[in-house]
Amino acid sequence: MSEVQEAPKRTTSSAMIAVLVLLVVGLGIFIFLWSSKNSALNECNAHVEELQKDSIAMNDMLKPYLGDNASDDLLKEFENMVADYDKIMEAGRPEDQAAMKEQQDKILGLKSELEAAKKSGKVNASLINKLRRENETLREIMRGYVKQIDELNTINLQLESDLDETTNELTTTQSERDTYKTQSEVSEAKVKAGSKLKAYGFTSEGLRMKINNTPEPTTKARNCVQVRSSFTIGENEIAEAGPKTVYMQITDPDGKVLQGRSGNTVQTESGTVAYSDKKEITYNNKSVDLSIFYDFNGVEPVKGAYKVKIFCDGQLIGSDGFSLK
Repeated sequence: MSEVQEAPKRTTSSAMIAVLVLLVVGLGIFIFLWSSKNSALNECNAHVEELQKDSIAMNDMLKPYLGDNASDDLLKEFENMVADYDKIMEAGRPEDQAAMKEQQDKILGLKSELEAAKKSGKVNASLINKLRRENETLREIMRGYVKQIDELNTINLQLESDLDETTNELTTTQSERDTYKTQSEVSEAKVKAGSKLKAYGFTSEGLRMKINNTPEPTTKARNCVQVRSSFTIGENEIAEAGPKTVYMQITDPDGKVLQGRSGNTVQTESGTVAYSDKKEITYNNKSVDLSIFYDFNGVEPVKGAYKVKIFCDGQLIGSDGFSLK
């Protein structure tokens, strides 16, 4: 009976021993791992301290070489880049202005950082190296903008060149374009002068009416009831063909233009002129004979010399005269 009761006690003791062994082993492993991590941390800290010492030593070693020149040179680079951004913003596209201003502000920030370090005596190799790296990054961005502007300028120059070639195939310079323009204007003037119609073979005279109501020439003012100017418009191959209006202007001895109607005026290259009468013709680049009449309408003309002018296409194409006494 007592032997049966001792079996559970032995089982419990064995379990407790196993648990204790596991705890001891686990604690040993934990202590080992903690010791290893702590050792690695100590080594890392020691390495950091060593690097810091090396950095300080390097800064001390480079300090004589840095002096004020390195910081001054870097400040000068910042200032030059700020000025360069002013120029490229002026030449750049409006849509890039905000981005360019942002890059310029970054440069100003680096410049302020260096000035503050210089003022507090904290300029060292690490700071100079860091600022130079950032400066080079910003400079590379600026080069991109400069390249973009150069490409746009190249495109604009090409467009201007193409336009010059279109409008003036003989020249690529302003001086040559002006020369071509002058030659063109001279040629145009010659063509215009060459296309001008000319009237010749004038017979201008006063007319009186005979008893049978037919006109005949007269030089007496008291008998004159009409003026007739007969002439020929010459052949011209380069003149514009088609319907044309030929205007006659008669000026009396007192300098007054005789007008069938008070509103009879025509626009010419010399301005607006009054005319006495007109005639419609069809011009086919061949010579045309015609006569234009002016009626005094019962008013006795004054005595003296009369002038006759003929206009067509806004130009004076011929003149003549006659006298009444």
